[in-house]
Amino acid sequence: MTVRPATAPPRREPAVLLAVGLVALAISAVGAKSIGTWFLEVAAAIVAAVILVATYRRLPLSPLAYRLILAHALILMVGGHWTYAEVPAGDWVRDTLGLARNPYDRLGHFAQGFVPAIVAREVLLRRTPLRPGAWLAALVMCVVMAFSATWELFEWLSAVIGGSAADDFLGTQGDVWDTQWDMFCAGLGAATSLLLLTRLHDKQLRTL
Repeated sequence: MTVRPATAPPRREPAVLLAVGLVALAISAVGAKSIGTWFLEVAAAIVAAVILVATYRRLPLSPLAYRLILAHALILMVGGHWTYAEVPAGDWVRDTLGLARNPYDRLGHFAQGFVPAIVAREVLLRRTPLRPGAWLAALVMCVVMAFSATWELFEWLSAVIGGSAADDFLGTQGDVWDTQWDMFCAGLGAATSLLLLTRLHDKQLRTL
């Protein structure tokens, strides 16, 4: 299968998605439990937005990738506003299912694999000789796990620098295996994304 280079999606859509993200970002900052924690949680979304704007003319992504990135950014903003351990929807799920902890953090790390998997897949297809198949999927998983490990190191560094002030950012909720669970959720998210979205992604790359 030959994947042709993707061209830019309709100009309006990326601009609209960016506008929605900026509005949501501003709203999430209002009344945030801790502005410092909020900034740490949404920093990845801000950096991603800057990179996407800067590279739009040279490497516009598929509509699927842009939409997933916005969805991931919204998850980060919600977690930044309340902190992951105190998101009300997560409390409701915890109480309804009788869980030991608020599971919103798990959702965030699942998305940390689900969304970057498509972005990594697209960049590898368009910038390397790789073609769809097992090797591509394996390398996408490696990229996602490396990204997840890097994020966990960032959290560790934040804890070293901030001490107990970084507790809300870490969101471990007393779980000594939180780091391992986070990386497992990211890996599971990446695998799920590849299983569910590969055909749609290939179709968009062919027909753009």
